[in-house]
Amino acid sequence: MALQIHLVYDPQGWCCVSIITFVWLYNTLYIPKLILFPHYEEQHIPTAVIVQRQLWETCTKCNKRRPKRSHHCSRCGHCVRKMDHHCPWINNCVGEDNHWLFLLLCFYTEFLSFLTLLFNFCQYYYLEPLTKVKEELFVFRHELALLRISTLMGIVIFGGMFGLFYGQLSNILEDMTTIERMSSNLDETLKPSKPWQQTFSEVFGTRWKILWFIPFRQRQPLRVPYHHASHV
Repeated sequence: MALQIHLVYDPQGWCCVSIITFVWLYNTLYIPKLILFPHYEEQHIPTAVIVQRQLWETCTKCNKRRPKRSHHCSRCGHCVRKMDHHCPWINNCVGEDNHWLFLLLCFYTEFLSFLTLLFNFCQYYYLEPLTKVKEELFVFRHELALLRISTLMGIVIFGGMFGLFYGQLSNILEDMTTIERMSSNLDETLKPSKPWQQTFSEVFGTRWKILWFIPFRQRQPLRVPYHHASHV
């Protein structure tokens, strides 16, 4: 099946995507320019998912047949399988097919935010002063202001992502979605007791744990009962 890209014409969504893009570009471009490359040149730092038979139902909003645990998104205008929530920051719904990518987005955003804060801390308190930079360059003439902006963004993004990522992990461990947790109407027969390896494997589409951290692959639904497969 060919990869389909779904975008929603939503001003709020586009605004959020623009903010995220700006934050990523800002810290990707300025932090290495301000900290990593100059200190490296002066040698201050080293080189260094089980497809099961599902019960279907009719959506009361779009009158289309859909699997159980689906939800109709009012913003997107259609039903999403195992929908977790509509996220304005990616301007799309988080559901069965892209939940794993959303988790990776949260994880790597947190990781990069932590690295940004770490580099800023080192620049303030640990690394030696630079001696070969051109002081007339904008990035070094306004170094302190740029680092303070980066630190503020790092704290806000790291704190916000930490709460979001923790909530997502809790939902996966309990085999629930955010919508199901908020509505509390999940049929208990749809929630068998599962080990944490199975719930995460269903989300990521593979039992190889190392592949859970790689976004550059195609997710495939699990087709073999988990207890019949070897644990990796």
